[in-house]
Amino acid sequence: MAVREELSELIADLVRIETENPPGNERACAEFIVDWFESHDIEATLVDEPYEDRPQAVATVGEGDPTLVLNGHIDVVPAGDREQWTHDPYAGEIEDGHLYGRGSVDMKGGVAVGMLATRALRDRIERGDLSGSVVFQGAIGEETAEPGTRSLLEEGYDGDYAVVLEPTGLRTATSEKGLAWYEITIEGEPSHASRPDQGVNAIQNARPVLDALAEYDERIRERRDDLVGSAYATTTEFRAGTKENVVPERATITLDRRFIPEESVEAVDEEIDELLASVEVEHGIETDWRRTRTYESAAIPEDSPLAAVFRTHSEQVADVDPSPWGVRASTDVRNFVNDHGIEAITWGPGEIGQAHTFDENLELEEAFVGYEVLVDAAAELSDSETR
Repeated sequence: MAVREELSELIADLVRIETENPPGNERACAEFIVDWFESHDIEATLVDEPYEDRPQAVATVGEGDPTLVLNGHIDVVPAGDREQWTHDPYAGEIEDGHLYGRGSVDMKGGVAVGMLATRALRDRIERGDLSGSVVFQGAIGEETAEPGTRSLLEEGYDGDYAVVLEPTGLRTATSEKGLAWYEITIEGEPSHASRPDQGVNAIQNARPVLDALAEYDERIRERRDDLVGSAYATTTEFRAGTKENVVPERATITLDRRFIPEESVEAVDEEIDELLASVEVEHGIETDWRRTRTYESAAIPEDSPLAAVFRTHSEQVADVDPSPWGVRASTDVRNFVNDHGIEAITWGPGEIGQAHTFDENLELEEAFVGYEVLVDAAAELSDSETR
């Protein structure tokens, strides 16, 4: 079977396996990946860490140095209202050269490219053309900041270099924004809505908090990184009330805080704490906050050998802009760079603007070209002169 046809079918097969997170339905997909590798005589295993009921898939080829890790997460965000989809989100339909479905871009296209590239590199290693080795990771829980990739690294499935195969349009990212989600609670006192002045309306108390957060967002947007852009603080959820005729006793705001590599999550915590303390003093209201989820920012030198190799091959094969660049979203690359000191980039087929959308789709031609780039770049990395 030609590689193009095989890659199209593999992406479609992966998309057809529903792996929504939440709740975390990755098992069937992890098992499929392991079976696929074993059917091609490649050693593969299910890893029951960090959750026994949500295994991860790992495959390894070769034993020499350097070791390249190809990482992709197999969970996807929920499809949402399926009536809004023109194509069934889990049918893997192809139309006009695009493969449609939840996860086609984010990021089962990248997972499939990594799987086929691992097999191709195995063949070169067995022929003696390459001296290195490859570890493929099919990780769980990336969409909800769970320790899937981190646990695989802790289990020893690591290497000298890593490529996180998220959709970047085949651009090479050496840095990425961090992300912290905050849950801010504003207190009130309940009463019957026929006697509103008897209680304290938490929604009204939330107004100065929302105003302060809007001013905070405007202020921090001036903080800018050349590769990943501006910092943001975006209110994404507001919840209050228990019944139509009850003055609400509590309101909850969710804040999505995107921070640049020059910022730390500890410093952001302090800013949130100081902001809410100021609102409490000025308006006499009671608030509380907690950080519910964190993706730390990460960066490696722009001129790293790994990045240079991928920029060169992406430009030569796909005419992709080779200038330094960063990802404005957050990925598991932080686990490689921050937790284990592994030189890692974010690079893969697909446009990030398609992620999490209705009718999410991947241009298959870009996946084919990405496969070629990945195999050739990995082969160059196996040259000892590159290290």
